[in-house]
Amino acid sequence: MQKGKRSVSKWTGYVGLGAGLALIVLLFRTIDLQRSIELISSIGFSSVFILLPFFALHFFETLAWVDVFPPGTKGIRFWRLMKIQVIAETVSMTLPAGVAVGEPLRPYLCHRQMGIDTPVAVAAVAVRKLLLGAMQGVYTVIGALAGFMLLQQVSQDLTGFGGLGYLMLAVGTGVFLMFMIFLLLILNGNSATALHRMLMLVPFERARAWLLLRESGFQDTDLHLRSFSSSSPLRLLKATFWYLLGWAMLAFESYIILRLLGVAISFPQVLAIDTTLVMLRAVFFFIPSGLGVQDLGYLAFFQAIGIPDAMAYGGAFILLRRFKEVIWYSSGYLLMFLSGVHISDAGRIEGPARVKGEQP
Repeated sequence: MQKGKRSVSKWTGYVGLGAGLALIVLLFRTIDLQRSIELISSIGFSSVFILLPFFALHFFETLAWVDVFPPGTKGIRFWRLMKIQVIAETVSMTLPAGVAVGEPLRPYLCHRQMGIDTPVAVAAVAVRKLLLGAMQGVYTVIGALAGFMLLQQVSQDLTGFGGLGYLMLAVGTGVFLMFMIFLLLILNGNSATALHRMLMLVPFERARAWLLLRESGFQDTDLHLRSFSSSSPLRLLKATFWYLLGWAMLAFESYIILRLLGVAISFPQVLAIDTTLVMLRAVFFFIPSGLGVQDLGYLAFFQAIGIPDAMAYGGAFILLRRFKEVIWYSSGYLLMFLSGVHISDAGRIEGPARVKGEQP
């Protein structure tokens, strides 16, 4: 059963990687590369500031992650948790279908590096993922409201219909409601136990034997999820604030790059463009780091809003964003190497909990 799931994920990832590389080839055939490099060279030392929003994003997401651990969790260390955040995000964003590898690394590394029980870590990762998704919905609504007129003006050119602003408001609201419903369900029910019962229906003896050995882990995960209902809602409200601030760093990063390049654009305009393209990247989740999807999207937006020499400035903007990612993700893999973490470690956690006494 696990082998089949990995095979599907692997081939989906390869398709995504191939599509991303094809889009990158198209991108380089579109931009004015020579002029883009000249624009990048003109920035000088100020380009260092481009690295800061991405650090702030991980910092805010780690602050939020601390708040979504079940009440009373012992052993949380902020900087260790931030290291896990950087490693897991690096894997999720750079490997084909990397989320399937990066997310399981989180509870495994919480157990290995901080001694947090696996059911506790799994509960925190589940709440984290759903709350982060809900805040993407809020972020999208804020961006659509901030740049509603811009989205409406460029809608016909970009999409062929005249309601992009309304569409992004609807999408953001829908994403928020969907993730919040799932969050409320797992915090007030027996979702892990129900999942265990459903998995027990598979017609494979070895799979059912594996699941039976871990039944108590599924029950423990539900117990930790329900513990949120008896705690103060202030912790989750704080987490939503930090996650929203983390999402905003993406637009802030884009704004810094464009202003350093000398592009006359307002922050509300950048916010509207960024929220739209981040949601587009989520649709193409199987392409590593939205390779090519966001990049061509930015070029299309820059042309539609009338930025002069859009192929040169857009090219410089994209190259700087991608070079920033190379630096940060290289740092993430360096952290993995220094911490003795391997990609295969994601397979060490194959359910909500390990069998008691099983070695990590």
